[in-house]
Amino acid sequence: MVIPLNLPARDQFTDDELVTFCLSNPDLQVERDENGQIFINMSPTHLLTSSNNSELNGEFVIWNRRTKAGKVIDSNGGFFLPDKSMRAPDVAWIRKERWEQLSTAEKKSFPHMAPDFVLELESDTDNVEDLKQKMTKWITNGVRLGWLISMSEQQTYIYRPSQPVETKAFSEALDGGDVLIDFEVVLNNILEI
Repeated sequence: MVIPLNLPARDQFTDDELVTFCLSNPDLQVERDENGQIFINMSPTHLLTSSNNSELNGEFVIWNRRTKAGKVIDSNGGFFLPDKSMRAPDVAWIRKERWEQLSTAEKKSFPHMAPDFVLELESDTDNVEDLKQKMTKWITNGVRLGWLISMSEQQTYIYRPSQPVETKAFSEALDGGDVLIDFEVVLNNILEI
């Protein structure tokens, strides 16, 4: 369950204060929207969601080891986006050239950048409509490809800049197009419904 955090003594955390708060509370999954509102995921995911997320991460890690095209980031990695939000997708990927441009300090924090790819996996406590809005914000902030995997609908919503949202059933092959070159997966083969 995601709940808003109200801080009556202050309007908003600065970026540095948010990083400090996150590092001081490593068991919490924290995000900030573009208005400065902090949201905390208070409960761990169910085993099924966690297993599916691990399977998805594994697919990207195996592909990335083969291609050496960039870095895969799990759900603990956050990004400060141009709209002033701080988001942490279930899976993110940054192409190698962009990763190498990050300083060590940026790699040890939340960089001010949008990843090239993001994936959000619907859990039992998620609202698909809220996740669709989140995906739109990812794209608006510079993500080149985004997948919203809707477990309840057994389909994936595919987001790209300046293109209509596309959907694919879990039985259809998903490919990474010109972002995740040579990446392909059929979700029915790896996810448990």
